[in-house]
Amino acid sequence: MTFKLTLTRLPEVKIIEPEMFGDARGFFFESFNARAFAAQVCAGVDFVQDNHSRSLKHVLRGLHYQIRHPQGKLVRVIQGEVFDVAVDLRRASRRFGQWAGVTLSAENRRQLWIPPGFAHGFVVISDCAEFLYKTTDYWFPEYERSILWNDPEIGIEWPLIGAPLLADKDAAGKRLADAEACP
Repeated sequence: MTFKLTLTRLPEVKIIEPEMFGDARGFFFESFNARAFAAQVCAGVDFVQDNHSRSLKHVLRGLHYQIRHPQGKLVRVIQGEVFDVAVDLRRASRRFGQWAGVTLSAENRRQLWIPPGFAHGFVVISDCAEFLYKTTDYWFPEYERSILWNDPEIGIEWPLIGAPLLADKDAAGKRLADAEACP
């Protein structure tokens, strides 16, 4: 797997841009290779679950994390476009409460590595988007928490006009100051 690796303003959160091979017939790229990922992105990562979601324009999912069984996520978009965000929730980190965001789309084929200890969310900026992600641990609904998407202490600059479409659990997210600690 050959790819370009770019650090975000949170150095642990990394943008991965796989090399694509294309011609008149279409294209091919290797979207994941465990050896290359371990050597260039993060060693010792084992993915245990793949998830696929479809969302309409202005849907905002997140900011999600698990207080036990924290999940690292490797995320990408296969249809449409999203603005994807990670927030550092490691209380001992000097970057606690800081965020990084990147546009992911089917066209740019970017992926984002979000390690355990970070909240994750995205907003759909195209008419529709299909989102794929690998996780390093299973989903445990009893341990899942949400940080309020528009917490002014974090100050995420979402590319939104008006209010997003939210799930009830995301609308009821807690402010960073009141959130349960991440391991």
